[in-house]
Amino acid sequence: MTDLIKIDDEVISSDDFVKLLRFTGRYDELMEDIIKDKLTIHAARKQGIEVSPEEIQDRADQVRRVRGLHRAVDMNQYLDSNGLSLEDFEQLIVEMLLHEKMNEQVGNDAAVEEYFSLNSPKFDSIEVSHIVLDSEGKAREIMAILEDDPDSFEELAREHSISDTSEDGGYIGKVLRGALQTEVEAKVFNASEGDLLGPFASDDEVYYEIFTVNAKTPSSLNEDTAEEVKRLIKDEWIAARASEHVIEVP
Repeated sequence: MTDLIKIDDEVISSDDFVKLLRFTGRYDELMEDIIKDKLTIHAARKQGIEVSPEEIQDRADQVRRVRGLHRAVDMNQYLDSNGLSLEDFEQLIVEMLLHEKMNEQVGNDAAVEEYFSLNSPKFDSIEVSHIVLDSEGKAREIMAILEDDPDSFEELAREHSISDTSEDGGYIGKVLRGALQTEVEAKVFNASEGDLLGPFASDDEVYYEIFTVNAKTPSSLNEDTAEEVKRLIKDEWIAARASEHVIEVP
């Protein structure tokens, strides 16, 4: 157990820090990130990816500049305050570079293009608006009004929707497949622009939702889509790497 902070007579230890992370729900997310990083580094080493002394020096110099460690004394104070040796610092730089090189290999342009060509419907997008109501009767009443006057959607959303999108006339914006409930998604993505859908009940039937489709955009491999593809490729790749190791989180 290590003391991290002291405020007057109160000492915050490493155990206290972990308890706080668990209590606030940040522990699992942080551990997941650490596991993903380590799996990536293990894979890089397994594949024989190397980091040259020049690359290490360049990155170390970059880190020093970014953190304002311009003098040797500044660097020594930084290491001491973080409980690091010079060897620790160099090892962290090496792992940073291995992580980046492995990620570049996993999500290279060819991999992105192949994944997109095999899964392009997944990246179709739609622009939708919704009205959320707290009873089925009210939802059906609003739906009947909309069927007679679909142009009143925004006005009705502002007046009756209990969602935080009500001020924007119910506008949600652009969504990809997987962002909506399965039942809703299937109908919304098969609808035409201007169609009204619903009301759909939530699983617990606490609220009812009406949708309108504002626009539909077929998938294209633009910059935003490429980033999403890279994320999905990395997630699948990480899951495969995790199956190769025994991972225990105390």
